[in-house]
Amino acid sequence: MATSYDIDPRLLRAFAAVADELHFTRAAARLYVAQQALSRDIRRLERELGTELFVRTTRQVSLTADGERLLPYARRVLAACDELADAFRAATRPLLVDLNGVGFAHGRVLERARELAPEQELMARYESGLTGAAAQILAGRLDVSFGRYGGLEPATRARLASQFVRYEPMAVLLPEDHPLADRDTVPLTALAGESVYAGAGNDRTLEWTDLAARLFAGRGIAVAPPAPMVVGKEEFRRIMAKLRTPALAVVDFPSIPGSVLRPLVDPVPISPVSLVWRKGLRHPGLDALRAAATEIGGREGWLERPEGAWLPEGEPGVPAA
Repeated sequence: MATSYDIDPRLLRAFAAVADELHFTRAAARLYVAQQALSRDIRRLERELGTELFVRTTRQVSLTADGERLLPYARRVLAACDELADAFRAATRPLLVDLNGVGFAHGRVLERARELAPEQELMARYESGLTGAAAQILAGRLDVSFGRYGGLEPATRARLASQFVRYEPMAVLLPEDHPLADRDTVPLTALAGESVYAGAGNDRTLEWTDLAARLFAGRGIAVAPPAPMVVGKEEFRRIMAKLRTPALAVVDFPSIPGSVLRPLVDPVPISPVSLVWRKGLRHPGLDALRAAATEIGGREGWLERPEGAWLPEGEPGVPAA
């Protein structure tokens, strides 16, 4: 007689978390459970399947051949469970949309989505950085965010879906009395010898700091050391005035008193922006956001890559040139 399995999805979720992290302590933290409880769930799943799923040593955890074989099936089952839950929640609950900060172009996408789906409640949040927002999405505290999808860890991207939204030209924010402040544009070569702030030390903006490091490499530009993490325009202005450090930004960065924003050129560096959400999420508000991004992007040329622009090589989630 064929063996019949009736596996608790919780066990598969525990298995997938350990498979992603290859570390029981980190997987337990991600699931907000005790490590002992997680280990019990893994052992129970192994008993039910009659096979070992992980090789455990004092130094590392790795998948067995049967663990590798189970992983894609487990992901599909969990995605189906999430879709089932979303199908019943989507009609009534608000969609939580992270905009990274106040004043960015992403806010226009949200406003247009609200016009397209006025019966839906789309609530703005400000997580500041896609790395931080992605963790909140996977934990169920946010639904959608904007940012550099390709800058996330592969294990994180595997649990998210994305829609490319914009080739966003980058800029530099300068103190208003900086020697480069009187230029209309700033060539990258003019920043040689400078230290430019790009969120170093902020674990919520790792994808942005990585983008800066790739852009600055070989150009004599240094990523400025960590600065105090600020929230709000006034605190940003105060820290900028105190440190006198140029900051890497995008052309739609909101104005900051005492500073000037100058587009970067020769070449024009691009921040690739995507709309990002958890795989399996279904919500009319998400449909409206995707439609709004497509509409505005088409009207304003967001999907037109500038000639000779700089992009990170092999960037995941970016359309082929």
